[in-house]
Amino acid sequence: MEYRQFGRSGLKVPALSFGTGTFGGTNPFFERWGRTDVAEATRLVDLCLEAGVNLFDTADIYSQGASEEILGQALTGKRERALISTKATFPVGEGPNDVGSSRYHLVRACEASLRRLGTDHIDIYFMHGFDALTPVDETLRALDDLVRAGKIGYIGASNFSGWQLMKALATSERHGLARYVAYQGYYSLIGRHYEWELMPLGLDQGVGLMVWSPLGWGRLTGKIRRGQAPSGGRIAAGGAEGGPPVADDYLFGVVDALDAVAAETGRTVTQVALNWLLRRPTVANIVVGARNEEQLRQNLGAVGWSLTAEQVARLDAASQETPTYPYWHQRGFDARNPKPTPW
Repeated sequence: MEYRQFGRSGLKVPALSFGTGTFGGTNPFFERWGRTDVAEATRLVDLCLEAGVNLFDTADIYSQGASEEILGQALTGKRERALISTKATFPVGEGPNDVGSSRYHLVRACEASLRRLGTDHIDIYFMHGFDALTPVDETLRALDDLVRAGKIGYIGASNFSGWQLMKALATSERHGLARYVAYQGYYSLIGRHYEWELMPLGLDQGVGLMVWSPLGWGRLTGKIRRGQAPSGGRIAAGGAEGGPPVADDYLFGVVDALDAVAAETGRTVTQVALNWLLRRPTVANIVVGARNEEQLRQNLGAVGWSLTAEQVARLDAASQETPTYPYWHQRGFDARNPKPTPW
């Protein structure tokens, strides 16, 4: 397993991490992702550790906390070998303070996650979304206190826009508070909007990317092709709900390119799509999920080899989209405003 620097921090993380959104399935939304119980979760965690995948990602809202509980049980006796990332901000109750990034909510959310995970510290704690109703310095001071108390190792942001992340980084610098070292965001061959603003920001500010949904909400698994309905997985189960819309012609064009490269390399469509991401600037880690051992082993096959520059260029071309303003306008000023990737 390859290990990479986690943003502007001293932490090394594996190129792949294991996402536990499939653990639990205690409500209709997450049931479509999976219903992995403790026994199966333990098997998957053990396979990950054997392969050097020692980072496990969860969140307090995944199956109403059941994902954290199952992960904690699966890591019994193995906690010192693992890194855990979890998240807070989204609603976890009906009360007016059961949501957001206020000091009140974050302290309680962190303590609740620690209890469910059965641990005394969380290695990486992400704000699951930006809370515009809470002052940025209040959020960061609460997180800084949790870091100083040893309950959190590093902090990260997820699903922020560029200005929101930059405001937080500037606030941390101005007040000497814990700093977001990583951004957890959506990025895939059929979802490259991250490249327009967040990637240049990450390069400039030393913020590493932890990719979620690297297969485009299950659309890049090889199960969807022209004239063929999905045969299984999250899409067929209705689990693409909430995912970004993707035009059929665009999707099929990308899948055609993936099919061609997969045939050349002897790899699967999934492995090629993940390997493409591992070559992108700022990418520190890719969160992969799996309902079973077969899916996990296939995902693990994305590392240990590399696409050629020509193959990457073909995938780039197949997945390009015209960016929104002001990004399309900035294309005309590349000499002074270079882009980290072609788009």
